[in-house]
Parts: sequence; C-alpha cells; structure tokens
Amino acid sequence: MYTAKAGPPALRNVCRFCREIPALRTRRSSRRQLSSQSSPFNNTSSRKTLLRSAGILLVLGAGAVTLNGSQWSPLRLQQLEAESKAAAPAAELQIENTKRKKGLSKEENRDMISSQHLQVKRSWENPGVYAWGSNSGRVAAPNSDDSNVRTPRRIAYFDGMLLRDVKLDRTFGAAITEKGDLVQWGTGFADDCWEPTPTLTGKGLKSLAISRDRILALSSSGTVYSLPVSRSDQQSGAKPIESSWWLPFYSSSASISYRTVSPPTKSSTFSSSEKVVSLASGLDHALLLTSAGRVFAFASSSSDFPSRGQLGIPGLTWATRPTDKPYDMPHEITTLRGFQIASVAAGDTHSLALDKDGRVFVFGDNSQGQLGIDMSSEAPFVPAPSLLPIDRVYAGTSLHPTCTGIFAGGANSFFSVFAEPIVFVNHDYSPSSSSSSPPSSSSNSMSRPQFDLFSSGSGILGTLGTGRWTHVAPQLTKIRSFSGLYEWDEVANRVIPIKLASLSAGATHVAATMANVTHLGAHSGSSENDTNWGADVLFWGGNEYFQLGTGRRNNMSVPGYIGPMDRDDAALSGSAKGGKSSSTGNGKGGMGGWGKGEEHRFQITPKGKVRIDGRMKEVEQRVECGRYVTAVYSGL
Repeated sequence: MYTAKAGPPALRNVCRFCREIPALRTRRSSRRQLSSQSSPFNNTSSRKTLLRSAGILLVLGAGAVTLNGSQWSPLRLQQLEAESKAAAPAAELQIENTKRKKGLSKEENRDMISSQHLQVKRSWENPGVYAWGSNSGRVAAPNSDDSNVRTPRRIAYFDGMLLRDVKLDRTFGAAITEKGDLVQWGTGFADDCWEPTPTLTGKGLKSLAISRDRILALSSSGTVYSLPVSRSDQQSGAKPIESSWWLPFYSSSASISYRTVSPPTKSSTFSSSEKVVSLASGLDHALLLTSAGRVFAFASSSSDFPSRGQLGIPGLTWATRPTDKPYDMPHEITTLRGFQIASVAAGDTHSLALDKDGRVFVFGDNSQGQLGIDMSSEAPFVPAPSLLPIDRVYAGTSLHPTCTGIFAGGANSFFSVFAEPIVFVNHDYSPSSSSSSPPSSSSNSMSRPQFDLFSSGSGILGTLGTGRWTHVAPQLTKIRSFSGLYEWDEVANRVIPIKLASLSAGATHVAATMANVTHLGAHSGSSENDTNWGADVLFWGGNEYFQLGTGRRNNMSVPGYIGPMDRDDAALSGSAKGGKSSSTGNGKGGMGGWGKGEEHRFQITPKGKVRIDGRMKEVEQRVECGRYVTAVYSGL
C-alpha cells in the first residue's frame, strides 16, 4: 500500500543520491576539465552502463515507495556508489614541462625561466635610449621618415651611453650626457639634422627643463643656462664672453648663443651661499627652487609671456614687468616665503609647490580643474599660491594624510599621499624610509599606513587614470591602480605598502614607476633559481601618436603594462616566434625561450652598481613622457 508520509522522503533520497553520483554529474562547457578522456560520457558503453544504473535506481526507488514506505539501506547505497565510480576511468594528471634545457649554463637557465632577469641583464649590457610615439619632428627616430613609431625603438646615437637627463617635445629632443654636455636633435633644432648633435658643452650640466622654444639647463654648481631650441637662433643670437679655464686672462665669445638666469645675488634677500637646486618649466613659465627652500618664477619662452597666473605673482604681466631688467628675470614668490619648499612641478600653464611638511600649494590656470580645487567660470586662473586641502579627501576616516610627491604635465596634476592611521602613530615610520616598520600584517587593514595616488585636470583622453573618460576633474580623484597596495617582503619578512618611485607626465599621457620589492643580487655563486627583477611601470592616457608603446592607437583610461623594450629583437625572440610578447598583443615574438602565447611585461631596472667600461657606476633606467613622445633611457 502507498504511504503518503513515508513515500516522498524515500523517493527524494534516491533522487538526491542519483544527483550525487560523480559519474552521473554533467559539467557545463564553461568549466575546466582535466582531459577529454576523463569524462565517462565519451564512449557508448559507458553511457549505456550509467543509464542502466540510473534506471535501476529509479525503479528500485519507486518500489521502495510502495513497500510500506521503506527506504534504501545505507549499505546498499554505498555499494551502488562504488560500482558507479569503478565504471568511470581515472583522470590523468598532466605535468607542465620545465622550461630548462639540458646543457645550458646557470645564467642561460636564468634567462630561460625569467624574462625580468633577461631585461635587467640587457639594460646593463646594452645601455642606451628607447623612444616611441610621434615622429613628425624626427624625435622618436631621428634617422627615419616614419610619421609615428608604434613600439619602442633604439636611438642608435645613444647606444652604450649613460645620460643624466632627457626631455622630449614633439619637434625637438634634448639630453645631457655623462660628461654634462647638452645634446639636441629633431626638426625643431634643424631640418637637416638626422642625429643628435652636441650644442652647449663644458658646463657640467645635470638636469633639464624645456619650454615652448627654449631649453633650460641646470649645472652642478647651480647655474641655470637658457638657450634657444633652434640651431639658427643659437648661431645668430648674441654670444656671451667666456673665460678660459686653462689660460688665465684669456676670454672669447661662446660658440652658441645663450644666457644665464639666476635670482639677483646682490639683493639682501639672496645670500651668496644659496643656489638653485632644481627647476621645472611649462610652455611659457619656469620655476626655480633654491637650497634655502625658496621659489622663483620667470618667463621661459621667447614668444609668449605668462598670463594665466602660473608665475604665482599677482599683477605681474608683460605690461607691468620691470623694463630695465631682462624679461626673463626671476621673481621670488613671496607668498611662499616662510615655507620650506621641497619640490616644484609645472604643467603647461599651472604650477605646484610642496613643502617639507607635506603641504601643497597650487596656482595658475584652473580652467580644466588641474589645480585640484573648484573651478570658477568667472575666475579661471589662480594668480597666487593657494593651499590644496588634501585633508578633505580623508574626511570621516581614521587616516592622517601627508603629501609626499607632486607631478604635473599638460593640463593634469598628480599627488602621491602617505596616509597614517591616527589611532596608531608610529613616529619611527616615514614614507621616505624603507627601513622603518609599519604595523604587522595581522593588524586590521585600517590600522596600517597606506600610499595613495590622486589626479586632477583633463580626463577626456584617459589621462586621469581612473578608468573613466571624464572631461574635467576639478577635485582630487584616487587612482586605484596605485592606491592602498601592499606586498610581502621576503627579506624583511613582513607586509609593506607599495609606494610610488617616480611619475612622468607628458602633455596627454603618463608613466608611473612603482617602488615594489626588487632584486638585483643574482650572481654566479647563487642558485640557478635566483633571478633578478625590476620595478613595475604602468602607462596610461592619450595614445593618438602611439606614445603609450602598446603598438595600438587606442587611449587607455586605466594604467596598464607594455611589452619589454627588446621584444622585437631577434636575439631575444628565441623559440617564441609568433607568440604574444606582451599585453599589447602585437604578436612580434617573446623573450628568451618562452613559449607561444605567453605574455611578458616591461619592468624597469632600479638603481644599482654595475661595471661598465671597466668602472663601477650606479645606473638605473628612467622613463620620460614628453609631448606625444616617450623614452626609456639608462641614467646616472
């Protein structure tokens, strides 16, 4: 007789058991399978066996329902499950073949198993300059007529050279050699110039800044030289009288036209021991930072006088400038007097200043929100330095922010911030010291210090790096790709926050290098598994001239990797010909002996001591983003 109370549970138990038999379960096609042979449904006999088992179970289940509601015994169910498992063939494990090859040396094996190790090795063995982007001014490839350079290409002139600094515009490039000499190239320098040419030599130069039509060069002694970009202007302009350093009382005219720019040393506000330590320039203005923490501003272009407040001196215009002084005479920004300024940055028409206490001052053009403060259609310019309220971004949190770096380019600004929990103030920990210890990794994430990166300004080309195509962003917007990141330091045996090592902002695109854990200690006596690796560098923003180096023309609003510098080199492509060499997917080959379809990303070599030309030198790779052009160079 049918018993309604006992029947349904018994039937449900049988059906549930049918579902739980591994051999009867079917997987969706989207899930991963070990191998096509591991499925019991691949042959007809297996399917018939399983169908018979399922039919027997259903019939017996129905019988169990009618037999006074009695249920199957657990022993019988276990027997049926064992029989079903025996019917399915065992899955085969497939172990990936090792990349190592027999007969190779330890160093060759390292090159084989790690593209990062190979990149570091190549950067030491073959220092030089890689460039890509717009080539309408023959800057990315001086000896080529290509309108654009899609992927990194070496500039042959700089092969084997170490450089102190590089600056790039669309029509001209400038670099300082290891000896401190200025080298120029591009159609903006000379139409018939097909390779870099030395211009200003023997001055001991160490850093550069460029404006619309002039080059500013800072020497080790603190002297700032200003010279025109054009070779014809250098030859036709007024040449200063230079004294000979090896023949006393002998002087002669300089070979090219230039002039020095410096604060008035005879003024009571400028001591003889104070000197210029850094400089930054926009299209028409420049900022000088002195060893005393003071900032001076001046006009850096011969064609236009700054008129959007970027000098930081209200009321200073072409009409009100001192007529008895040179138009490019530096003027102190008195609003910043009393603050120990640590660094300065300049976009096309705006300026930033950071003091030693982490306070940020902004001034100049704010028509696209590049100052990080509210825009005003009635007053699009900020003529005097204004304090940037970074604290507002962390309102409502238990974090106390301190700005550690400022960067500017085009119509954008970037700010790196170290945020320390108010409830935990470790006075021994600072963002500039890697030896201090943050709280342990077992602490709550809110009790750990963190580093964040913010952006403001124009975003229609993705330059904000936030993943959005925002026209303008007048408020600070967090770039999550660089914010709140941590990693495990195997040497320190603890979790540490990942800081920002450097950032270079061009007219529409950006490159940022992360201060992640790196390793340069692999040597002949260490394990064959001990490989070197560098720092991660990400690119984003406008890509209309292939300046991102991806090989494609699409803009990127989210920071991303590019392929290795030598990914198209035949010596590095190895057996990976036809494989994907990077996230760009350009299919131009890979690194070393890596296989087809494997991806590799560019990692920049951090600072380290290397023997070059028989001498130990401290070198590193650096990234420079200019106006639609990008370069990676070996720097001192």
